[in-house]
Amino acid sequence: MRWVLALMLLAALPCRAAPPDISGIEFDQRPGATVPLDAKFTDHAGHIVTLASLLNGKPSVLLLGYFHCPSLCGVVRDDALNALAHTGLATPGDYSVLDISIDPHEGPPDAAAARTDDLARYLVPGADTGWHFLTGDTTPLAQAVGFRNRWDPNLRQFLHPTGMVILTPEGTVSSYALGVGYPAVELRGALLRARDGTVAAAASPVLLLCFHFDPSTGRYSLAILKILRLTAVLTVITIAGLLLVLHLHGGGRPA
Repeated sequence: MRWVLALMLLAALPCRAAPPDISGIEFDQRPGATVPLDAKFTDHAGHIVTLASLLNGKPSVLLLGYFHCPSLCGVVRDDALNALAHTGLATPGDYSVLDISIDPHEGPPDAAAARTDDLARYLVPGADTGWHFLTGDTTPLAQAVGFRNRWDPNLRQFLHPTGMVILTPEGTVSSYALGVGYPAVELRGALLRARDGTVAAAASPVLLLCFHFDPSTGRYSLAILKILRLTAVLTVITIAGLLLVLHLHGGGRPA
């Protein structure tokens, strides 16, 4: 699957320019690893908090991205929050959300704006206390969960993998959900397993990266629409080829 997506990514980019270096940009999955509970972040109101205080004895959904991301960070966050809204679980009683920016230039105002927008769109009881939007140094946390990212000075964007990490109440990596699109029933199951301290096997690797290509500016990225269009074209070609084979075989049979 990883190589199929990689080839689709390259095919979706214009032929006149080389794609950016995406080597090493992935989730190096580390089930069973422990996050740095003493790591400090700043919340939307400017308060300094630790990971330990945010976990508060409950499993958590960890989202690493940035609030002003021009590509998939918003999609990942929307998918996760929408799924959480339909899990039947309550926050902060059953789980917490830790949405932490990897951009060192983002601060409380950026977190507050994202929080206000998300809370307005997802009317989940308790989300105002159970969903945390944070900024600060994510380096130790990213290393602990295997989140590999890099700032590209030419694109002026962060290149990073998409997905989320489910943490146990003790801060252990329970499981990963990679890519985008999270069924509520699966997310519910992941949180319940994390609540019980279960550590799942590594998820199937998915090479879905967050960066964007704009032909008018010469910037590159994973253009989701192009990927989907290419997938549709490949599907049509496959079906057409299958029909042709069936027709040829069928035409050669005696009446």
